[in-house]
Amino acid sequence: MVSEAQRRVVYTDGACSGNPGPGGWAWVEPDGEAAFGGAEETTNQRMELQAALEAVKALPGPLHIVSDSTYVVNCFRDEWWKGWLKRGWKNSQKKPVANQDLWEPLIELYQERDVTFEWVKGHSGDKWNDRADELAVAGRDAAAGNAPAPAADDVEDSQGAAADTQPRRIAVIGHRPPEMGGYGANPTADRVLATMTEVLKAKATMFDAVEVLTGLGLGAEQLAAQAALDAGVSFVAVLAFPDPAAKWPKASQERFDELLDLAADVVVVGKAVPKSAAEAGKAFGRRDKWLQANADEAIAVFDGQHSGVGAQVRSFEAAFADDVWVIQP
Repeated sequence: MVSEAQRRVVYTDGACSGNPGPGGWAWVEPDGEAAFGGAEETTNQRMELQAALEAVKALPGPLHIVSDSTYVVNCFRDEWWKGWLKRGWKNSQKKPVANQDLWEPLIELYQERDVTFEWVKGHSGDKWNDRADELAVAGRDAAAGNAPAPAADDVEDSQGAAADTQPRRIAVIGHRPPEMGGYGANPTADRVLATMTEVLKAKATMFDAVEVLTGLGLGAEQLAAQAALDAGVSFVAVLAFPDPAAKWPKASQERFDELLDLAADVVVVGKAVPKSAAEAGKAFGRRDKWLQANADEAIAVFDGQHSGVGAQVRSFEAAFADDVWVIQP
């Protein structure tokens, strides 16, 4: 058994402008080798995957990959890949696994090689995660035609030019469908979506990059994901626990899966699936704490009456003071 100290450590990262849009991938060894590249039309998740795949292909021997992508790390930590293979590359909803063309060679190499994965929080001051991000951004910019592709050694590290601007992160919370006109398409939901989209477009003119954080719950949270897509900004799915849509109606599950595939990243705050309503409430509370710790501001869809949503809104107002936009349905 190889100890962690004997493994070759490599940091990987992906970057994307739009989802889809031009993107870049990179891997870097601390004080060692590095490589990066890009694609003209891709997604953030594909670039995170490409980065890990390129690292495993390029670097021999036992390997320890450090990534800020839960999409990549959780696949191996939680062994998603075993279920995919057992079901013939179908996910738990019996749909084709997204990005199979990248997952399949990575999982084949993982089975042949001695590879471990570790998650690190992005943009948190980790030197080598920041370095991988800089290289991925260089790959993205080259793919977009904004700059020629330099050699990895020519890209300024964190001691030189400033790193890619950290996005302005906006958490979205609020009502479920009963308070927003119902579960189907309706004028109330359409008005909320239009307003949210305009707010995000305005934010995109104020900041270099904007990223929406949403739990993808029915109602305001799924409208947030659609508003992000309509506004041309990325969104991250922040799930309170694994597969929160498992007991939803089929059509709702399909919409959840569709949006999940479009997310720039997926964060699962809790590992255990709640066994009761009380446990679920605590899980969503922990999710909200995560949002408050990682977002810069919030949008709340709130009619000013519902006591449960009112308590949630007050907790976000306590965290962000004046940086909570309230949209009335």
